[in-house]
Amino acid sequence: MRWIHPLTSGEPVEVIGGKAHGLVVLGRLGLPVPPGFVIGTDACRAYLRDGHLPEGLVEELSAALSDLPATRVSVRSGASVSMPGMMTTVLDLDTDPIGPLLNAVTEVFASWHTPRAKTYRDLHGISHDLGTAVSVQTMVHGDRDHHSGTGVAFTRDPTTGDPVPYGDVLFGRRGDAVVSGREHPRPLHDLADREPEVWAGLTHAMARVEAHYRDACYLEFTYESGRLWLLQVRPGRFTGAAAVRVATDLADDGVIAREESLLRVTEKDLQQVRTARIALPADVVARGLGACPGVATGSIATTSEAAVRMAADGPVILVRPETSPLDLRGIAAATGIVTARGGPASHAAVVARAMGKPAVVGTAGLIVAAGSIRAGDRTLTEGAVITIDGTSGDVVAGEAAVTTSLAEAHVHRLLEWADTVSGDTSERSDPQRLSAAHAVLIQRGGQEQA
Repeated sequence: MRWIHPLTSGEPVEVIGGKAHGLVVLGRLGLPVPPGFVIGTDACRAYLRDGHLPEGLVEELSAALSDLPATRVSVRSGASVSMPGMMTTVLDLDTDPIGPLLNAVTEVFASWHTPRAKTYRDLHGISHDLGTAVSVQTMVHGDRDHHSGTGVAFTRDPTTGDPVPYGDVLFGRRGDAVVSGREHPRPLHDLADREPEVWAGLTHAMARVEAHYRDACYLEFTYESGRLWLLQVRPGRFTGAAAVRVATDLADDGVIAREESLLRVTEKDLQQVRTARIALPADVVARGLGACPGVATGSIATTSEAAVRMAADGPVILVRPETSPLDLRGIAAATGIVTARGGPASHAAVVARAMGKPAVVGTAGLIVAAGSIRAGDRTLTEGAVITIDGTSGDVVAGEAAVTTSLAEAHVHRLLEWADTVSGDTSERSDPQRLSAAHAVLIQRGGQEQA
């Protein structure tokens, strides 16, 4: 049995994982990807079943490493379903001798069964039997020199769906610094002035991947000494107003049919479009970056353990310097998340959007201590009630009044398409109108296959 596949493989995502599948797509589109290979999910399942690396894998690894042009590699997990930050990544690993690489692969395989990974799968209905693939690639260094850096990019704004590049960049840093939220990133557009050639390559790549997937996309990238490298791509996970805006815009542009745009929007997305906002004036304690729309009110919890404990008595807002995969249980227990550091592509922002929880990140001047938070001359103790606005980034003392707004034009157009498909113009709620269209389209699809 062959355990290792090249990054030109035509194997399905279930075999090589979502991350490697995206790398294959990038390579086929002629976009720059660091050389490497992928250990398939079947090797992980064999390891988890038997407690050791499968027979023949060591020999295949030795042969694959001999074909790489560099001696330092990155080792990244990649299940068939994205689980951001839940498993181990090992960067800048030495490929001579092979022992450290074997240890790293074993560590990534074993991380499939960490508590945070199990919790994430339980929350999202992901099977515990899938296992993870492991991508091994030549290491590229975003901290090489003053013409190096790293970042993440969305082809469209993930909170509104506006068709403009959006994301974070850190100059002179490695990729893990962006997604961890440990540092304050710069807006992605700052790259245009500082590294115009890298920016040109990145925008070209964004156009290529969006055309390929016929959807908004998410990219991770590093540039080393002025040379751009792409490390990951996947269709963007947009919710609420952004999902509606992207689906209708793509249909208006002729990229997808109206029927497909209807199927891309869920009833949950439609319910989230009526986005709550804090009504002003309000007692604003701090202001950060809105990372996931919506308003949440709850008692401050400064640790994940406190959030889980306090949630039994009522809603809580988890407030952290930044979040990591170790905070997953606290994030799941909270009604909203605030971080002092990080940007719209940090761990807190990505996980909050996946869970549909209002989030504020990169809150300037916020200091989180054990049992209290401080912003300017204001100190609030754990248990104090705050309200957060995941659109404006406002953090407000107490329970704030809220208003709602609706992305009228795009929602109305989408629902008109839904009524045309279903042929039903009776009085129904908006989600019911969408659901009726879904039922007709799914039935049509089944009839066409038959």
